[in-house]
Amino acid sequence: MNRMKEAAIIAIGLMVMGWCIKCGIDNFAGKDRCVTVKGLAEREVPADKVTWSISTTEMGNDLPELYQRISRQAEKIKSFLVKNGLKEKDITINPPSVNDLEANTWSENRKSYRYTAHTTVTVYTKQVEKVNEIIYKQGDLLQQGVAIESGYPDYELASFQELKPEMMEEAIKAAQTTAEQFAKASDSSLNGIKVAGQGVFEIEDRDQNTPYIKKIRVVTTLTYALD
Repeated sequence: MNRMKEAAIIAIGLMVMGWCIKCGIDNFAGKDRCVTVKGLAEREVPADKVTWSISTTEMGNDLPELYQRISRQAEKIKSFLVKNGLKEKDITINPPSVNDLEANTWSENRKSYRYTAHTTVTVYTKQVEKVNEIIYKQGDLLQQGVAIESGYPDYELASFQELKPEMMEEAIKAAQTTAEQFAKASDSSLNGIKVAGQGVFEIEDRDQNTPYIKKIRVVTTLTYALD
């Protein structure tokens, strides 16, 4: 009777050991059965914030009078912007900077004036389309006697963070679709994600002529186990 029990215990032990060995072999054989795929999501969206700087310079020999002139020019620029639809709270007149040409000991001042005053009016607004319209009306300032130096506006996509989750989901779905197609073609099935790489977002101008249209792109990399 005892021998029968011992034989049964040994038999069960051998069965368990055999099952464990089989699982180990299966795991070892299947550990490299995986597929790595990439998922892409792209969008073109309009910029929703813009920074635009307009500068003007005046020259003269009388500092108080020069200050008055540069202040009047800055106010003309501000009035021009407000008249064309921008909000006053989005416009900043920066303090003027003055350069004394005779204070530069390394150069000889042979000009008919001693001082140059420079100031910049900065627009920081969400009215992107309005700024694009005003850019083509800058000639109105020249007709008012305001000599301006207008730089290219700097367009931003402030709402980018709101788009990230949706675009990541879109990229992951694209990667999963590719993985499923591969699994079907190889007579396999997906068995969960082994490695997931956080996609890197890229934001750039659509082209040099439309910097107010932003192109967003993200690529995510996923590795799936295969059965």
